Order: sequence, then structure tokens, then C-alpha cells
Amino acid sequence: MKILYLNNPAAGHKNGVKFLPKIKSYLTECGIDYEILQTEYAGHGTELIMKADFTKYDALAVSGGDGTVYEALNGYFGNKSKKRIPLAVIPIGRGNALARDLGLFPPSYKDAIDALKKGKTKKVDVGKFKTGNETLYFLNILGFGFVTDVAQTACKLKIFGHLSYILGVFYRTIALKPYNLKVTLDGKTFERENVFVEISNTRYTGKDFLMAPAAKIDDGLLDVTLANKISRRRLLKALPKIFTGDHIHMKEIESIQAKHIKIETDIPKLLTPDGQLLGSTPIEVECLPKAIEIFVK
Repeated sequence: MKILYLNNPAAGHKNGVKFLPKIKSYLTECGIDYEILQTEYAGHGTELIMKADFTKYDALAVSGGDGTVYEALNGYFGNKSKKRIPLAVIPIGRGNALARDLGLFPPSYKDAIDALKKGKTKKVDVGKFKTGNETLYFLNILGFGFVTDVAQTACKLKIFGHLSYILGVFYRTIALKPYNLKVTLDGKTFERENVFVEISNTRYTGKDFLMAPAAKIDDGLLDVTLANKISRRRLLKALPKIFTGDHIHMKEIESIQAKHIKIETDIPKLLTPDGQLLGSTPIEVECLPKAIEIFVK
């Protein structure tokens, strides 16, 4: 077996640098031949995979977190090769939500490579979305509103380390302002006063957030979570519940499954596909059933 191996050196506080020698050694031990591509900047993974000749390889392995997988996925769907190859996720990032839904938890590069060697795969769904003039893809989640705003603020406060996210939560809670949206799910349209929307293909997002407890990565459906008009106190109460999935039982939360989704907002809202800050509403999203083959444990 020969694989194309995409490595993100910056993943997981430079885990991509730390683990690469060990990963190369274990690949050799498992009898897997490889060619390594290293990402050097944001978006580079998409460019590298888009240009790759899939006919030379039996699989594509992606080493990093959910963001690295996101880049590889968009390169994969932009690749012109007629041959399609299965994807292996080597989870060494800060957030490995996709790996968790693939049975690779706790994250282990050895378990991921063992799965690659055994050759057990499953076809999983892919989310496809349009924002502006771009068509993009995600495997994990696409969101906007409060959760995205917190991520954006935390990114600006990186100098505070692990405190950046907590500071982001408190800042965005103080500044909380609901907005109006129009949602069409499989042809049914309704309006809401909303604070965040998350469209999930997997159960988990980030490191430990169980955003969509009922989601299945191969059911042909996306799980839409809407947090409608909610007080600051109730919002702060809801956030810890996301770790267990109990937020979906709150009266302000709606959880709906759909194949096709259109959302318009009264003001443009920044998007976070698989944790990446890019694009804005309005959006059109659809589930591509079993659109890519992935190695599983």
C-alpha cells in the first residue's frame, strides 16, 4: 500500500512536528509506503490535495485536527483525478471531533494507522454549502451566531492562552444581541429570533461538545440545532449542557434533521465550517449521502 500523507506541522501546538518521526517509523513498521506533503500556511492543504495525482496512491492520510481535514476535504472535492481514494484521519490536533465519530477516541496515531492497515472503511456523508460565489464542503459542522462569535473573539485573544475562550464567552454574552433569520428545511420555511445555529454531520464538535447527540455520519441527514431568543442567564446555563448533549432539552433549543437547508439572516453572520472562520450568511447547505470513503477503527 502507498499513501499520500498530508501533515500539518502546526496542528495541536506543533504536534505535527513532534509526532511526525514516530508516525513515519510506525508506517514503515506496518509496511505502508508513503509520500509526505507538508502544509505551510492556511489553505495550503486544499491547494496541495487539489493538485495531487490520486492514481499514484491507495489512500489519502491527513495528519492534524478538524481544520486540517477540512482543508484536505475541499482539495479532495476540487481534485480532477478520476480515481477516488479513501481518507484516513490521523488525529493529532487540538480538536479531533471527526475522529471521535470514527471510533478513534481517545485520539491515537497508532490506532489510526492500524485502521488504515486493516483496510476497514465506511462511506460517510459530506456537507456541501454555498456562501457568496463559493461552494465548499465540511465533514463535521457548520455554524454561525454566538458560538462562532466566541471563536472569533477567542482567536483575537490568543495571548491569554486557555483563558481566551472563557474571556470570549463572557464578552459575547455581555454583547449578546439576537438577530432574525429565515430558515427553509426540505422545503418547509419558518422564521426565528435566534442567537446561534449549528448544522452538524457528526455528534461532536471541538474537543468535547456534544452538539448533536442524534447525528449519524452516514444517515443522509444533517442535524440542525437552533438556539432561539434566550436570556443571558439561560444561555450561560445552556453552555455547560452541551458537554453532555442535554442542551437539546431546553425550551429555547430546536433540533431538526434535514437534507437541504437554506438560511437567510437580517445581518450577515460569519461562518465556522469545521472550526474555520470564513464565509457568511446567507447560506444554502445540502447533505451529500455517503460521498467519501473513510477508514474506521
